[in-house]
Amino acid sequence: MTREELVGKVAAAAGISKAKANEVLGATLDAIVEALGKGDKVTLVGFGTFQVATRKARTGRNPRTGERINIPATKVPKFRPGKRLVEAVRK
Repeated sequence: MTREELVGKVAAAAGISKAKANEVLGATLDAIVEALGKGDKVTLVGFGTFQVATRKARTGRNPRTGERINIPATKVPKFRPGKRLVEAVRK
């Protein structure tokens, strides 16, 4: 599903225009990105939780040369699905 298709479904379900639904979706995504950027966790009950995870520094290998390289610690976005989402996917 594309953003445009999602906007169409939201607009139809909420009885609002596609333009308004697109605006709401954009604001929602911006709020999630902003919260994660600050290191906060965003929980949408039943849907899931967005949070920032830290990957530890580690030693890896260059696949071409086999040379050992140091991979620094980094922060990555992480999503943990909620019960309702998991149940919908398993149906």
